[in-house]
Amino acid sequence: MNRLIILIISIFFLNQCSLNDNSSLWKEKKIENQSSIKKLFSEDKKIITELNQELRLDFSKIKINNKIIDNKNNYGPQDYNGSINKIGNYKFSKLLDINQLNFKPIFLDDGLIFFDKKGTIIKYDNNQNILWKKNHYSKAEKKLKPKLNFVVDNNNLIISDNISKYYSVNINTGELNWSKNNTYPFNSEIKKHKDSIFIVDYNNTLKCYNVENGSECWQLQTENSFTLSSSKLSLIIVDEMIVFSNTIGDITAADIETGSIIWQLPTQNTNIINETYNFKISKLVSDGQSIFFLNNKNEFYSVDLKTGIINWVNKINSNLTPIIISNLIFIVSNEGYLNVVDKNKGKIIRVTNLFKNYKIKKRKDVNPIGFAIGNTKLYLTNTDGKMIIVDLSLGNVISTEKVSGNFTSRPFIFNQNLFIIRNGSIIQYN
Repeated sequence: MNRLIILIISIFFLNQCSLNDNSSLWKEKKIENQSSIKKLFSEDKKIITELNQELRLDFSKIKINNKIIDNKNNYGPQDYNGSINKIGNYKFSKLLDINQLNFKPIFLDDGLIFFDKKGTIIKYDNNQNILWKKNHYSKAEKKLKPKLNFVVDNNNLIISDNISKYYSVNINTGELNWSKNNTYPFNSEIKKHKDSIFIVDYNNTLKCYNVENGSECWQLQTENSFTLSSSKLSLIIVDEMIVFSNTIGDITAADIETGSIIWQLPTQNTNIINETYNFKISKLVSDGQSIFFLNNKNEFYSVDLKTGIINWVNKINSNLTPIIISNLIFIVSNEGYLNVVDKNKGKIIRVTNLFKNYKIKKRKDVNPIGFAIGNTKLYLTNTDGKMIIVDLSLGNVISTEKVSGNFTSRPFIFNQNLFIIRNGSIIQYN
């Protein structure tokens, strides 16, 4: 009964809280220095200009990455150089109460897996035909509109959701292996390492579960908060260490076997814990030596992986996932500027306005959703249903393509194809 009450309250707040960037719920406070070596920059209107437009980047020795899953979230440039011709359409019933499709399909050599508005898992073949559909929710649970996150474990699919369930199904049939309940709904990516899976819930607790039966191995609770994040929390796994974010901006590193804290980095003052409804953070990304992440409070961090000591902090306003290519990091700000940053020093070496072709009035209503890099081009999706294609070497906008009538997902690249989720279908481009 207690779990049900907590779940209902969480769902209510999730649907009712305003997460608009114009919300007055955020009140900027002065942040303490030294212990976190942290500085909160002003959210006043920023004067942003282009920088070093004549700078040409050399990608002749670029290393293409075709990873399907990377526990460091470091996918780099993917193998894609297509012509944005639509070749497939994977249909599903529309998801409700969702403004941004912050969910990732499972891409397989023989198809893909996604879900619909009632939490039904759908497996498609490469011709967009449905191989199987399975729903493992009760009638009452379906009404809560479960949103699913996936990870593959050999021939099994592990699922976590936003209504506190986690379960395992056979990836070939969809049949249920086991199902468990958590006290709180989940609010993060799901990662697998060896025989364990890792998820963060709305109580800012990292849970470790056994993949064989869902039993709990250990848990690690960070700062408790009823704050509901407007973005999915992130986890990375590097060298027997798991690092994760929470709703108030803390970054915590723990031993993956025991859950013991190795280091913890607060990025927000504890005085504003209950005022962070509007706080957004990017996915954590690691090159194996450092961790990189951004937030919508004008902060871009580089943190030493082993110690948690801040390498540098720069001023970039973004909650989109950065992409690392060699010694460069590519970031699109919430204002639509492509920043090229020196990975080691944090210096911004080039800035390009990707929205310069938009009329000023139109531009105010358009926000970037996410981007991917295919070979030497960047593909950016926006809230107006358009995708901007950019030449990374020159920084020039090549073209702007209409892909949807409204909100879309960030682009995904797999097997030399590009995929974009819009509400009701996943579009495949060659």
